[in-house]
Amino acid sequence: MSTYVIGDIHSGARALEQVLERVQPSKEDTFLFLGDYVDGWSEAVETVDFLLDFEKRYSCVFIKGNHDYLTYRYLKKGEQNPLWLASGGQQTVESYAAVSTEKKKQHMAFYAQLKNYHIDSENRLFVHAGFTNVKGPRYEYFEKMVFWDRTLWELARSLDPTLSQDNPNYPNRLLLFKEIYIGHTPVTRLGKTVPLNYANVWNLDTGAAYKGPLSLMDVDTKQVWQSDPVYTLYPLESGRN
Repeated sequence: MSTYVIGDIHSGARALEQVLERVQPSKEDTFLFLGDYVDGWSEAVETVDFLLDFEKRYSCVFIKGNHDYLTYRYLKKGEQNPLWLASGGQQTVESYAAVSTEKKKQHMAFYAQLKNYHIDSENRLFVHAGFTNVKGPRYEYFEKMVFWDRTLWELARSLDPTLSQDNPNYPNRLLLFKEIYIGHTPVTRLGKTVPLNYANVWNLDTGAAYKGPLSLMDVDTKQVWQSDPVYTLYPLESGRN
């Protein structure tokens, strides 16, 4: 029995199918998805359809990403945030254009039940972006910070790797959990296309919305599987700019 964590998909249904085929999961495995299922490539509807079918066969935990939050607001209230449209939302609008009302309702139910974060039995936190409260995500004053925050990742990256957890200067936020798994901030900004680890924080966003692959990792062994660079699976598209 294995536990896998999956980074930001951004409507790359072909990449999702490909990386799962490479893992060859068993029925006993658990999958934790870190959010941002949509916005980027053209297959928003196909991605959510795949996930809805996948959870019928495997144990899944779905975390909410900022793009999922904005897509839900578009489907439910018709909101079309200009920044969202320019950041992959337009492709999602087009993907849903020819979809039946019934399917939209089915997808809205999926977006509505996404979790803000998940803490497993080994005190490992899975959250899309991060959190700011020194007591943890449960205490965030602004609930949406868990899928918008970048300061946790910046904190982990800036930390002196020689600093002991016993040191009084060690950040309290990083002491709350055994490990923290995030997405949201592509590691391609650092010139990398593999999951990165700083302190006890693992970033699984390997740039699937841009020129990177989609990544999946065994949280116990840290073995990583990846799709082909997602843009190669959508040769007629530009993805997110």
